[in-house]
Amino acid sequence: MARIKGALNAKKKHNRVLKLAKGYRGARSKQYRIAKQSVMRAMASAFAGRKQRKRDMRALWITRINAAARLNGLSYSRLMHGLKLAEIDINRKMLAEMAVNDAAGFAKLAEIAKEKIA
Repeated sequence: MARIKGALNAKKKHNRVLKLAKGYRGARSKQYRIAKQSVMRAMASAFAGRKQRKRDMRALWITRINAAARLNGLSYSRLMHGLKLAEIDINRKMLAEMAVNDAAGFAKLAEIAKEKIA
């Protein structure tokens, strides 16, 4: 069987990594070994960042719901407890959307929660 040299595949692999490192400063975008380390770290950070974004969004929704709940005379936890007792199954994303764009609808939900708690 004929010998196959690895130059073409190595070149493709290097170019793929260097393309991902485009825009990095200095050797990080020019030298394969250093670029590979930077790209690996960047990809790990990107993976972690996608998970972090979900946590950040949930925290933002809860803050918005809490602010709107307090305008209606409830705390966040009492509002959520009241909604659970009333068997109103609405997620935090939609509650936050209502708090910002539909104050009247949110006030109705808050009243229902108040009734169930009392």
